[in-house]
Amino acid sequence: MKVIKFGGSSVGSSDALRSVIEIIKSKSVNDRLVVVVSALRSVTDQLIEMSTLASKGDDSYRTLLISIEKRHFEIINELFPANSRSDIITDYKLTLNELEDVLQGVFLIQELTAKTLDFILGFGERFSAMILAALLNHHKLDSLFTDARKLIKTDENFGAARVLAAPTFQNIRNYLDEHHNKVIVVTGFISSTEKNESTTLGRGGSDYTASLFGAALQADAIEIWTDVDGLMTADPRKVKSAFSVEYASYEEAMELSHFGAKVIYPPTIQPALKSGIPILIKNTFKPEHPGTEISKEIKKGNGTIRGLSSIDNITLITLRGSGMIGVSGVSA
Repeated sequence: MKVIKFGGSSVGSSDALRSVIEIIKSKSVNDRLVVVVSALRSVTDQLIEMSTLASKGDDSYRTLLISIEKRHFEIINELFPANSRSDIITDYKLTLNELEDVLQGVFLIQELTAKTLDFILGFGERFSAMILAALLNHHKLDSLFTDARKLIKTDENFGAARVLAAPTFQNIRNYLDEHHNKVIVVTGFISSTEKNESTTLGRGGSDYTASLFGAALQADAIEIWTDVDGLMTADPRKVKSAFSVEYASYEEAMELSHFGAKVIYPPTIQPALKSGIPILIKNTFKPEHPGTEISKEIKKGNGTIRGLSSIDNITLITLRGSGMIGVSGVSA
């Protein structure tokens, strides 16, 4: 059993999705697969922008909605022959209408709660997972679209919900037992409360979804497919000589991700660490590259420094003054 996750850049275009199909085909020969997908690149940001505009009574949100609709339809038209599009177009259109209705409600009452925003943000993953599952079936891989909200249960902290591990793990195991002969295509990032209210796991939460499935199923590996060659020694946009590390410990990966490295979402590591499941970071567009293996065992490479990470837009403020010494409340 392997859990493989594809990020927004990996499913962001027709060509990228063709690469994803080939990767899944090659892995399905020897392994049962759970495939977790993010929204198409930039779609979540557009959903946030649309929600904000609608809440201000600005009907220009509809222009963005048309843009999202057009982008997904273009991918469907490019990847499916004309005689095989009707089912996926119907499913997509019904889901899009649901999004349109919710945004219209936000526009009319000019109010956007955290709960409503979580519901809206989940549409990006629902769209991409729906398309990928249909595409795999078109390529003769028996696949099942799976809405993670039915399986991953959380508290009611909308925007960055905390996972309730016991019911979540049991739901995942039961679901996989029922559908043991299919490729399970799962919406990343989204979840729900025990009252079935939509929640999200925080930006980057699709990685976390993959890790939860991996831990629940005691998978052989969790693979995170993205657009870089693994964990890098530094941000390649800032350090041209940066290169990927072949191995990293869970601790090293957590340190790098907490302090600026965006290739992996920090909470992802905890379920894998507890279960001792290795995490592989791979490049969708260079599948032959070994990428980075994250595991408990520390395998040292060349050099003393393992990696550098940075955080932008930080301001350091120093407060001084004799009148502050011993005064209650200054630290706060």
